[in-house]
Amino acid sequence: MQYSTYIFDSYSVSDTLRFGRAFADALPEQAAVALHGTLGAGKTLLVQGMASELDIDPQIVTSPTFVICNEYIGRKTLIHADVYRLNDSDDFLAIGGDEWFQSHAITLIEWAEKIDDCLPLNLYSVSISQCSESARQIVLKSPCEEVTDAVSSTLKAS
Repeated sequence: MQYSTYIFDSYSVSDTLRFGRAFADALPEQAAVALHGTLGAGKTLLVQGMASELDIDPQIVTSPTFVICNEYIGRKTLIHADVYRLNDSDDFLAIGGDEWFQSHAITLIEWAEKIDDCLPLNLYSVSISQCSESARQIVLKSPCEEVTDAVSSTLKAS
């Protein structure tokens, strides 16, 4: 599968939230997204931006590190999971995680590399790299060029 890539330089919390809103708006109702980034890189902040765009109160969006999965209902449903505490794909399947990919939801998975063999082929990927205390580079890899183009267009227009 060929992927389209878009790189966005975020210089503030506001920029990261803006990227999240543009990304949520561009994604189809059913999508799987691998979120990559170190602790404190801004993954939950990006999800808060997505939530805001989908009429979900961003204040209720928290990191799912200790609960494994949070689900939020808005214009589109968001499932935000962190599989770090799972041992492997068998643990993921045991909690019914594979069903998330069949639901009508945008499913965001942190530490997705732990469950590589369970991930759908049309997986989106967002990597957040911390460049400085306030600057981040966000790299979107999309199986759908229309999504990448929509995110790019929205961010350039705002």
